[in-house]
Amino acid sequence: MLAGGSILAIFGFSYRKTAIKEADYFWQIDPLKCTFCGRCETDCILSMSAVKCVHSKRVCGYCDLCGGYYRPNVKELNTAAENLMCPTGAIQRKFIEEPYFEYNINENLCNGCGKCAKGCNSFGNGSLYLQIKQELCKNCNECKISKSCPADAISRVSMQKAYKLKD
Repeated sequence: MLAGGSILAIFGFSYRKTAIKEADYFWQIDPLKCTFCGRCETDCILSMSAVKCVHSKRVCGYCDLCGGYYRPNVKELNTAAENLMCPTGAIQRKFIEEPYFEYNINENLCNGCGKCAKGCNSFGNGSLYLQIKQELCKNCNECKISKSCPADAISRVSMQKAYKLKD
């Protein structure tokens, strides 16, 4: 039996073999390296990418004019599609009190394009960023997105390491 940690006897010699299971490792995006190039949306083998926008609410400024929500140079601050950064409408905005709004990501609508994260990081504090959702990821031996990532932001890490989050 070749289970992790078992002792094997081959040709009279015994040694301990520690098997590395594929399930012990997962693909992760380093939010400090990501350039929001859009390849997470287009290069994932899934029809809807396993990469989703993550919102660090502790970092968010809850701004009225959010760089991840609105396109640059909008004429009116309304929710008309031509004013919004997200092409799928995955970011919901809820009024809290003047001038603050709460932003939430609907992961079922998010396609992982990174447009909102790019806007937030360019014109805001970077509270929106991309991460691979493990419950969706097929955990490919060679992730197609990681191979095409120009910033080398995607790597395979041990399950013992936590997600790299922005705090």
